[in-house]
Amino acid sequence: MKRVIGLTIALLLTAFVIPSPATVLTNGSEELFFNANQAYKEGRFNEAIDGYLRLIESGHAGGQIHYNLGNAYFKTGRLGRAILEYERARLLIPRDADLNFNLAHARDQAKDVIPESGQFADMAFFWLKSFNLAELFWVFVLFNFLLWTTLVIRLFRKPEWLFYPLLIILTFWLISGLFFGVKWYQIDTDDRAVILQGEVNVLAGPDSGDTVLFRLHEGTIVRQERSEDGWKLLRLPDKKRGWVESKAVQLISGKAWRR
Repeated sequence: MKRVIGLTIALLLTAFVIPSPATVLTNGSEELFFNANQAYKEGRFNEAIDGYLRLIESGHAGGQIHYNLGNAYFKTGRLGRAILEYERARLLIPRDADLNFNLAHARDQAKDVIPESGQFADMAFFWLKSFNLAELFWVFVLFNFLLWTTLVIRLFRKPEWLFYPLLIILTFWLISGLFFGVKWYQIDTDDRAVILQGEVNVLAGPDSGDTVLFRLHEGTIVRQERSEDGWKLLRLPDKKRGWVESKAVQLISGKAWRR
């Protein structure tokens, strides 16, 4: 009995390590957020960008902040940065209609028309794009709680009618756990990156003197394979590969965003 209760409490407590799409702002950060929004409304976009970046660096990142930052970057003509922040916002608020419209509009401005290729998990579980990690986690926690509660009741009361509800709850517990695990895997292995400079030479090796294979332009979404001494190896859906300087590209998610 104690083990059952302890396990349930431990799982519930892990919820606090899952990022939430909503941002809890302190008094100081609320003022900074208000000032950044005000600067954006008044057309002082660079000042707004500075404010949103300070919020993110202080640990107050959220879907709305990344979305607002993307809007400010777009207004200043920094298409690559705008798409980068829109994509980050979409991980947190994927069903936001304004965000999805602005992202689609921004991606239409990119010069390179490259079809987005996904991994097997992305294609097999395509509907997971409509949910963020926190939402799937809380659904899993709910069914986990119901499962253990039902098991405890059956352990002490043993009502016959509870057998079929238990099977239903167990099924949804397995499904929700699978979906949460797949979503976690998708984010943890997301190697998408955005070109941030106007035009970038993609080279045959990690050296500025190497052969130029092709060129990419600002706002293009590519796959990043690895980093090496200030260079990054990129991959395109048509199997083209090449090296660019690290400053020219940035990951949408992964360690570069979480730190």
